[in-house]
Amino acid sequence: MIILIICTVLKILAVVVPLLISVAYFTIAERKIMGIIQRRKGPNVIGFLGLLQPLADGLKLFVKETIFPSNSNISIFLIAPMLTFILSLIGWAVLPLSEKIVLSDLNIGVLYLLATSSLSVYGIIMAGWSSNSKYPFLGALRSAAQMISYEVSIGFIIINVCVCAGSFNLSSIVIAQKNVWFIIPLLPMFIIFCVSMLAETNRHPFDLPEAEAELVSGYNVEYSAMTFALFFLGEYANMLLMSAFVSTLFLGGWLPIINVFPIIFLPGSVWFSLKIALGVIFFIVTRATLPRYRYDQLMYIGWKSFLPLSLGYLLFSVGILISFNWLPT
Repeated sequence: MIILIICTVLKILAVVVPLLISVAYFTIAERKIMGIIQRRKGPNVIGFLGLLQPLADGLKLFVKETIFPSNSNISIFLIAPMLTFILSLIGWAVLPLSEKIVLSDLNIGVLYLLATSSLSVYGIIMAGWSSNSKYPFLGALRSAAQMISYEVSIGFIIINVCVCAGSFNLSSIVIAQKNVWFIIPLLPMFIIFCVSMLAETNRHPFDLPEAEAELVSGYNVEYSAMTFALFFLGEYANMLLMSAFVSTLFLGGWLPIINVFPIIFLPGSVWFSLKIALGVIFFIVTRATLPRYRYDQLMYIGWKSFLPLSLGYLLFSVGILISFNWLPT
């Protein structure tokens, strides 16, 4: 029994520790790539080429004093960042990192991921409400409306993928892409998923909840030190999670691009990491190049463009699969 618990804890650490290191280096990659796009150097002082910058930032936040607003509800104020951070980590439990590396190979892995990403809205609402200040509250309301709006179209896209694969199990979805990745037959869905993914993680150009011009810094205005760091880590871990999710659903997960002699010997986890890195670059480049949307435009795209398109394409693909008798058994 004790050995089983130790093994489980070690497995969890084997996923969480590299993830936290990846989050740290995601931030410096973002600052470096944005620096290149804006024709400047980015962080280059601490460590070789500025590679120790995220550690210095983390240390700075760690040693600062946590300030609680005088009117806030302190217990909820503290629970909110923890909830956001924990929910961004537990999603990784069902993601297959390679053929044999998966913490929990659930048969309803897709639904589990959808549920954990939906729950992250609660952390943001709690943060906005417990701060007892108008800017965080407005940011939290915007964020909740935005995440709920885009989850509907994401749900339809996921159903589409599951119909093509014939399973809710993420490993089975990857194996179903052995002959052709789902990005080819479901290209419009892939594009909609990528845009919805930006809205779901509150990233540029849909970062309305933390619009600096109107809402100071959105729902985390009143947060400082470690509580702010947890929100920050949670946001970036969520982006990595969504990149991993999109590579599992559309880009063949751990499968190599082509089955030729030297490439086939690379472990699946390397391919998976490369595909996640592509997602990370997509997040950074969109932030550096696109202007922010107005709130009404954001809602218009979600409800009047993406929702009908994803529903229509779902019906179209089901029709094709039934007509040609291609439904997976």
